[in-house]
Amino acid sequence: MSTLQLNSYGIASLKAPHKSKYTTTHKTLRPLSHTNFSRIKIRAIGTVPDSKSDAKEPEEPPSVNFAFVHSVLLPDGTPDVHFRTSCGGKKLRDIMLDSNIELYGPYARPLLNCGGGGTCGTCMVEVIMGKELLNPRTDKEKKILKKKPKNWRLACQTTVGNPDSRGLVVIQQLPEWKNHEWKYEKILPAELLPQ
Repeated sequence: MSTLQLNSYGIASLKAPHKSKYTTTHKTLRPLSHTNFSRIKIRAIGTVPDSKSDAKEPEEPPSVNFAFVHSVLLPDGTPDVHFRTSCGGKKLRDIMLDSNIELYGPYARPLLNCGGGGTCGTCMVEVIMGKELLNPRTDKEKKILKKKPKNWRLACQTTVGNPDSRGLVVIQQLPEWKNHEWKYEKILPAELLPQ
């Protein structure tokens, strides 16, 4: 049996025992020439956890979660709900359009809505949950929505919270086209349930 050793200078040596009782041979092989470290492949096989680290996991940036409920039911009779997340301080209209959520319905063509000016009333939404995160109704909203329920808002006039706001807002899209009623319930996370 032979042994191959590599020393720190990159010189390989081969030790091969002979069958003789008194002599052993030590044969030195040629030095490894032109050791090129750019050709060496290194593969990580694991990491060592740092037990002394006091670093905390980074905290998630503040954001507001949205659930947008479409005015048309799915074929199985359940509401079509789209979930999105956005930072606070933005207009609800901008959040919906940036998230590809239907806002105008049949009024989506350029000449059928005011483009966010608050004069046409085609961007009406119904706020199901999360009213506390929205700004109060503006004068334009009071004028256009005076015969509508109190939880109806104009998306172009509604600002969602502040940049550091957190929470959940549930919005019914196109409430004037809604042909169904649906109920919702709040489900508490397991850690908040009484034991």
